[in-house]
Amino acid sequence: MTALIKTLTFAAVHFSVAFTVAYLLTGSVAISGLLALVEPLCNTVAYFFHEKAWGLVGRRKAA
Repeated sequence: MTALIKTLTFAAVHFSVAFTVAYLLTGSVAISGLLALVEPLCNTVAYFFHEKAWGLVGRRKAA
């Protein structure tokens, strides 16, 4: 349960930071909201492949 709460609070922080940075750069609530939703999604997909790549590196070192 702690991992789930930690994940949800991190997602909230990530969204808040992404929205704030985008708003400061664009001045648009609509664009900032869109970026705050899309950026974490893209980041999550990239992280998945990052973990896959590190898994391959780990298996190669173990062999």
